[in-house]
Amino acid sequence: MADRYANFANSGLGRTMVKRLGLPDPPRLRRHRPGDPLTTGPVLLGAAPGGRLAEPARKLLETSGVQVTDAVSTDTDPTGVRVGALVFDATGIRDSARLRALYDFFHPYARSLRSSGRVIVLGTPPEATGSPAEATAQRSLEGLTRSIGKEFGRGATAQLVYVAPGGETAVESTLRFLLSGRSAYVSGQVIRVGAGDAPAPADWERPLDGKLALVTGAARGIGAAIAKVLARDGAEVIALDVPAAGDALADVANETRGRALQLDLTAADAPSRLAGYLAAGPRAGVDIVVHNAGITRDKTIARMSEDHWDSVIGVNLSAPERVNELLLERGLIPSGGRIVGVASIAGIAGNRGQTNYATSKAGVIGLVQSYAPLLRDRGITFNAVAPGFIETAMTAKMPLGLREAGRRLNSMSQGGLPADVAETIAWFASPGSATITGNVVRVCGQSLLGA
Repeated sequence: MADRYANFANSGLGRTMVKRLGLPDPPRLRRHRPGDPLTTGPVLLGAAPGGRLAEPARKLLETSGVQVTDAVSTDTDPTGVRVGALVFDATGIRDSARLRALYDFFHPYARSLRSSGRVIVLGTPPEATGSPAEATAQRSLEGLTRSIGKEFGRGATAQLVYVAPGGETAVESTLRFLLSGRSAYVSGQVIRVGAGDAPAPADWERPLDGKLALVTGAARGIGAAIAKVLARDGAEVIALDVPAAGDALADVANETRGRALQLDLTAADAPSRLAGYLAAGPRAGVDIVVHNAGITRDKTIARMSEDHWDSVIGVNLSAPERVNELLLERGLIPSGGRIVGVASIAGIAGNRGQTNYATSKAGVIGLVQSYAPLLRDRGITFNAVAPGFIETAMTAKMPLGLREAGRRLNSMSQGGLPADVAETIAWFASPGSATITGNVVRVCGQSLLGA
């Protein structure tokens, strides 16, 4: 459904009225198109003294064809150049007094950022620091990045990337995602990159070449977008949905040149049937599993039926649990495999009338947090996205007031697109994301609800 207010706000008359009346100002977001450069201008790189990530980041960016400009200590912008991104290595900040380095970098350069620019702060996970003082200072970075995401406006995003010691060369996939238009609706997030190596794909435009991906709930909406983006990035896609969605599912499979699989995942024998299908394929197993299938049955808990509770928990949480358990037990997800769950900000902040849905989506987050450490030694990553207000057929049916509130109550003052969720999942699925596991990244335009 078209966002008429956003279209009006970006018209000549609309911009005048928005400015005069102080109305929400939804910017035009820069989204990815194949062949686009990573940034719309140079990357301004700064660092606190003693940091360990500035030079690795510089090398990765320059190798990627990005122009890197060094920050100069001054009270004014000495370059006069509008930059596409501000990247700051904060790993050298080891106590609260050194947090001043953040002000010294962002104060003079904040206004040099172009529309839809990117801000990335690189830090050390507080739990991996050498002292309580350093852990305190590194945890402080979350407040900075989340505030910048709300201050800079004009489609800019701000993220904090904690890089574990030993993960200095494993950040390329994350930097590429966060700098590009793929992350248009992701802001105010804290991402953890673990130690170890992450192999770069032969072609960053098609990082999933040779991979087989399973996407559940793929017949429409976000699921269809996930299937299309993974196929665009080179994966062969198995699009799975219930038999009732057979026609729409076939259309998605045809468009992605993939395979359609009709299966009700809540059936008692569904995991074994799926495992049998994957084992009997041209090569046994699956590289990427995206648990997107989900339903809502909204009522306050006082008015909710048992069936509405059970069906939502069954589809959204129990089915992924059962599928994961059997596929892992039978070795059908190999080393290098990726599992991605689709949670929701409802699972983080809660939502009136959605106790069943919020419970199931908080459970998806719990699934990631409990399984990711167990799968690390097997070379399998497990992450989740948590979408906010995404423009789908379901949200188009919401009452006008609720729909407008969902669109405006975020730093972008607009709803996201299914492709925004899909792009984030494709980043998790990349071979270059081998040390990224246990993350739950919100795709919500930095919603004002929740953390």
